[in-house]
Amino acid sequence: MEERPPSAQPLEGVGRKRQVQTIFSEIAPRYDLLNHVLSLNIDRRWRRRAVDALGWQSVPDGVYLDACAGTFDLALELAGREEFRGAVVASDFALPMLEEGKDKLQGASVHPVCGDSLQLPFPDGTFRGATVGFGVRNLAGLDRGLEELHRVLAPGGRLVILEFTEPPNPLMRRLYLFYFHRILPLVGRLVSGHPWAYTYLPESVKEFPGPSELALRMEAAGFTRARWELLSFGIAALHVGEKGEA
Repeated sequence: MEERPPSAQPLEGVGRKRQVQTIFSEIAPRYDLLNHVLSLNIDRRWRRRAVDALGWQSVPDGVYLDACAGTFDLALELAGREEFRGAVVASDFALPMLEEGKDKLQGASVHPVCGDSLQLPFPDGTFRGATVGFGVRNLAGLDRGLEELHRVLAPGGRLVILEFTEPPNPLMRRLYLFYFHRILPLVGRLVSGHPWAYTYLPESVKEFPGPSELALRMEAAGFTRARWELLSFGIAALHVGEKGEA
C-alpha cells in the first residue's frame, strides 16, 4: 500500500501529486455534502457565474473541457443550460471522484476521463472552452497546468478558473481565516472521517498566488486578456483568459 504523506502541509512536485490524489480519493464519498455545507451553498452560485463567464453561447454545440472535474458539479452546470447542445469532457486524475459522481450524470452530455491536468490526454486545439473549479490550487505544477489548458484550447477559446482566495478587507479576512483554519478543519474531519484533508485545504489556499499574480501567470502561459473579479466579498476569485486567434 502506498504510504500517505506525513502531514497536511502542501508538498511539492511528485509529493504534491501523490498528496492530492490521496486526499480526493479518500474524501470522495463525502465530498459533495461537505462542499455545500461548508460553503453554505454559495459554491452553487459561484459555479453559475463561472459558466456564465465561459461564453459558450457563441458555440453552443462545441466540445468543452472541465478539468479537475471532481464529481461533475461544474460540468453539469454547463451541460444543463437550456440552449447548450454540445458536450463536456470532465477530466480528473482521482478516479474515485469520477466514480462517486457518475450517478449524477443521468444522461447528461458529460463524458468522464481519468487524466492528469499536467499532461492532458487530448490533442492540441480540441476544446472550444475550458473551466477549472477549485482545482488549479492543487496542481503539482501551476504553470505547467496553465500551459496544458492553453494547448488543448482551440484559437479563440476561453479558460475560466474559479478558485478560493483571501479577502482584501481586513475584517472579512479575519473572519474568513478564523472559519477556514478553525471551523472548516473540525467539521471536515468529523464528517469525512479524514484526519488531515480539511487542514490541507486552508494551507493550500494560503500558499496559492493571489488573483493579480494568477492573472499574470495565465498571460505567461499564453492567455490574452487575462482578467479577474472577486466573488462573495473576496472569498473566491473568478479568472478569465482567452487563447488568441491563429
